[in-house]
Amino acid sequence: MKLETIHSGSEGENMESKPRTVGGYLKWLKGEHDVAVAMLDKTYYYSVAYKVKRDFETSDFWVQLVGNLGRYDQEYLLKTGYPLFIPRFRPELLIKSFESFLQKTYRKNVLENKFWPNEPEGGWIMPSNWFSRINDIVRTLFVVKYFDGVDFIISKIGSLCEQQNMESRVFLEAREEGYYAAHLYAKRHFEIPKITWDTVRIILSIEIQVTTQLQEVIRKLLHKYYEKKRKLVKIPVAKWQWDYKCDEFCVNYLGHILHYVEGMIMDVREKQKEEMP
Repeated sequence: MKLETIHSGSEGENMESKPRTVGGYLKWLKGEHDVAVAMLDKTYYYSVAYKVKRDFETSDFWVQLVGNLGRYDQEYLLKTGYPLFIPRFRPELLIKSFESFLQKTYRKNVLENKFWPNEPEGGWIMPSNWFSRINDIVRTLFVVKYFDGVDFIISKIGSLCEQQNMESRVFLEAREEGYYAAHLYAKRHFEIPKITWDTVRIILSIEIQVTTQLQEVIRKLLHKYYEKKRKLVKIPVAKWQWDYKCDEFCVNYLGHILHYVEGMIMDVREKQKEEMP
């Protein structure tokens, strides 16, 4: 990988302080841990990522999950009177770009590390372990129409993980900035190439995110804003909740308002069902 593709504004950064850019992070890795990420061949990362994607795509778990979607939709329809998915929905497995992957190690090692300058919880994320430590190298998104569909499909996927003897963890995210989604991480063994072109067997996580149609619309609209914010070193500032002119006020409350609207839709839907003869 060429250094210039990820180098950004690192000149003059003080290595004694928290690196404020990815460029500064690369210098910190080299100076503190003797890790020259710039020499890591980008092709190697993608050879691993695409191998994991292909193996998961052809696994019994994924084939069965995709094949069950029609049945899940019918079961939810019979239970609620409403469809579970948007028309012609089919999940797609995606690969995290190398730049995003490196950025995430930066966030985990530095920006979100509450123990800085010591190692984060679980230890430093380095090339020797980062394929098993970053849990969304391969990921997918399920979009359901209604609020209660999130828990419904998460439960189905979790049950399928158990049937396939796959460990899984679920996180229901409700962030201060108005982000709402469920994340299921399914773990399984993968045989991946080593940089020496030998192979090694490791455990990797696949991220299965589940969100609603409304939340997915707002996520797409605000994606660039959230990505820009995640790259910044967090500096204490006045509470955004009290500054109606700041970007956070509008963006974050929009997410909360949509979540509230979805809850109200569910309430109306359930009351209508109760009133039916």
